[in-house]
Amino acid sequence: MPANKTYVLGLTGGISCGKSAAAQYLVSLGAAHIDADAISRALTAPGGAALPEIRELFGNGVFRPDGTLNRTALGQIVFADAARRAALEGIIHPRVRAEILARIGASDAPVTVLDAPLLFEAGLDALCDTVWSMSLGAREQIERVCLRDGLTAEQAQARIDSQLPMAVRNARADQVIDSGRPIEETRATLLQLYRALPVNNKEAGR
Repeated sequence: MPANKTYVLGLTGGISCGKSAAAQYLVSLGAAHIDADAISRALTAPGGAALPEIRELFGNGVFRPDGTLNRTALGQIVFADAARRAALEGIIHPRVRAEILARIGASDAPVTVLDAPLLFEAGLDALCDTVWSMSLGAREQIERVCLRDGLTAEQAQARIDSQLPMAVRNARADQVIDSGRPIEETRATLLQLYRALPVNNKEAGR
């Protein structure tokens, strides 16, 4: 178990698998929240620390005339080329990890949810005391991605394929939560698991 003063619950899942909604619910139960995606977006927002390296590696074509990052253009490149995606991750992941470590160290909440879709890919599971994976059927996942992002089925599948296969992610997680059910059932499962965490179970260790 990592030597953190807060119990770190890693929360992961494929694109559109309900991870963000699960994180919000866990926050309502009293957990602190670290959003790895939000940290990543800040690094690539105007003035972000990662922008100079991205420009150097990918060129001016992934930037708009006003100097802001064109995420759509960059996405078209990295979701179609594993090597270019790995190069982008090499810029982003170390910075995200450093910020996450700082936030974990500063957290005084009993439980801190580390919300990260690339938890395993980025090695962030090593920072966690337990890992939960939000899971969804393949067909429903594609439908959700298309609806949410306005993509074709082929584009949605390319984004899904850029992530760790769901079966592999689920096998590595300590708990797998089916998010294809009614939200009330998913929340009931999350509540049960949350209450059973050692830090929340006063009978644990007696």
